Amino acid sequence: MSVMKGRNYRHLSAFILLVLAQREIHGGAIHTTLCETLPNFNTDTGAVYRCLQELESDGAVESEWDTSEPGPARKIYKITSLGWNELGEWEQDIQHRIANLNYFLETYRNIKGNRKV
Repeated sequence: MSVMKGRNYRHLSAFILLVLAQREIHGGAIHTTLCETLPNFNTDTGAVYRCLQELESDGAVESEWDTSEPGPARKIYKITSLGWNELGEWEQDIQHRIANLNYFLETYRNIKGNRKV
C-alpha cells in the first residue's frame, strides 16, 4: 500500500493539549490516556515527551515536579492560556481537514459507484 506512513505525529500536540485541558497529568499518563482513547494510536512515549518539551518551550504548557508520592518525582504538565489558544487553532484546522476529507470520501464514493469494471 502506498499510503503515506509516519504521519502519526501530525496532530500529537493537539491531542496532548486536549488531554491537558481535561486535567493536569504526567507524561507517561498522557501517553496511556492517548493509547486508551484514540483508535489506532501507536506513537511511542518518547514522541510524547519530545512534543511536551516543545509545547513547554513554546509556552503552551508548563510543568512542576511532584514529589508527594513515593518513588521518583514526576513532572506534572498543565495547559496555559497560550495552550488554550493553540487548542482553538487546532479546532479550526481539524474542521477544515474534516471538510476536505469528507469531500474526498463523497467524490470517491461517487466515482467508485459509477466505475465500470
